[in-house]
Amino acid sequence: MRELLMTIIIWTLLLLHLCFHFVSVQADVLRLPLHTSRHQVNDEVRSKGKGDIYDTPRDNLKGKPGLGFYVEIELGTPKQKLNVLVDTGSSNFAVAASPNIMISKYFHKENSSTYHDLNREVYVPYTQGEWRGELGEDLVSIPVSHPNVSVKVNVASITHSEEFFINESNWQGILGLAYAEIARPDSTVLPFFDSLVQQSGIEDIFSLQLCGLANTTGNSSRTNVTGTMTIGGLDKGLYKGVMWFTPTRNNWYYEVIILDIEVNGRSLNMDCKEYNFDKTIVDSGTTNLRLPTRVFEALKLIINETVSKLIDEPIPDNFWTGEELICHKHSTEPWVWFPSLAILLNSSPNTAFRLKILSRQYLRLVDSDKNGEHCYKYGISSSTTGSVIGAVVLEGFYVVFDRANQSVGFAKSSCAYEFEIGSMSPGVEGPIAIVATDCGYIAPPTDNLAVTIAMYVMAGLCVVCLIPLFLMYVHNKWVSCRRKSCENDNSELLEERTDSTETDALKDEQPQEGQSQPG
Repeated sequence: MRELLMTIIIWTLLLLHLCFHFVSVQADVLRLPLHTSRHQVNDEVRSKGKGDIYDTPRDNLKGKPGLGFYVEIELGTPKQKLNVLVDTGSSNFAVAASPNIMISKYFHKENSSTYHDLNREVYVPYTQGEWRGELGEDLVSIPVSHPNVSVKVNVASITHSEEFFINESNWQGILGLAYAEIARPDSTVLPFFDSLVQQSGIEDIFSLQLCGLANTTGNSSRTNVTGTMTIGGLDKGLYKGVMWFTPTRNNWYYEVIILDIEVNGRSLNMDCKEYNFDKTIVDSGTTNLRLPTRVFEALKLIINETVSKLIDEPIPDNFWTGEELICHKHSTEPWVWFPSLAILLNSSPNTAFRLKILSRQYLRLVDSDKNGEHCYKYGISSSTTGSVIGAVVLEGFYVVFDRANQSVGFAKSSCAYEFEIGSMSPGVEGPIAIVATDCGYIAPPTDNLAVTIAMYVMAGLCVVCLIPLFLMYVHNKWVSCRRKSCENDNSELLEERTDSTETDALKDEQPQEGQSQPG
């Protein structure tokens, strides 16, 4: 009997060892490694201004506050003029191809002799809104930038949409300028800018100057804003000071690394991984500065504390979620109470630069009435998909998307004066010495889903196998006790007391083993 019990115990221990070894190995496999990019920006871009363009028309972007910036394109043969939203946060070029109450015109593909149907359906969801359509090819040109350049590109004809088109926005499609990795339905769909570079020989670089309109009087929703998109280079007349570059990670979104966020020069003091969970992207198609939930809450707390010291009335809770406005009809505008922010981006492994963001950027003027009351919306929001450096930040800077050197450059915009508060204005400061840290997030491969399932199944089997072994052990001990009691052998009773003590000890230990088992 004792030999049987010893055999059971040995096999139990071996099984436990195998289970915990398997789980610990898989835990290592599923760890989410984090690191910072070591990419060095090409010095030629900084020193020589590679790709400078002198004849590109300025103010070729239009828009309305909070509704995005758009550029005019000519699509098909004969040419049909449409406005498309300039979006660095997606990769599909798509236009409305059927009537919609939110738009005034759409693409009639049946009237284009150069349109070619690819017989592929495409569906694209965004943070807000979605659309479905049919993929095709046609000729396109941008008359306000390169009127003599016409290229064949992939274009999706939008036939159905939900909360995608915006009333009074004046755009009827979207121009995704990111990489093929995030194109829909898959990465075989070559994005617009890739086609443009391949077919025209234009440099693989473009730049944006988005100019907000902070000094609006009257109803801001009816006031146009302007900007400039420079294709194939940058325009030195649209920025001031030094252009600072930060490396991008992977060719999908324009993903960058945030090292820190400051409020009035005070760091949030969070683990820098939090700022980039699960990514940080530069996105002209998103209005707000979007931050991961924990970062958003920490920032809100400090801003609220700062404002509360300067005003008597508390800020409504719904203001921070964007559901409620704060309005003011006195000589002092609300943005005077709100602090300046800063985002630190890495330039090289040991240096960084700072984007100075004023409250006039992230407090969006959305309405004014005849009584002179100005109403503002909070331009920072919570995100479950990572940080997004949106238009409220970009409007203070001239931004260069240097795809050839996998970097994004920032400099003070020549229209940054619109956001000045006294002597303060948006700007870029550097270099800032830093200690290299791992701040970037790497998502686990999708294949690990199967490994995760296998891990929990194995852990469950371990528990299931242990239960009958434990019951067999208890049963054998009970049978042994019964026999020895019946024989009434004092020497055996003495031995039984010893065994009982050991059994109690094992019973005391057994729940601890159970607690350490996963599943």
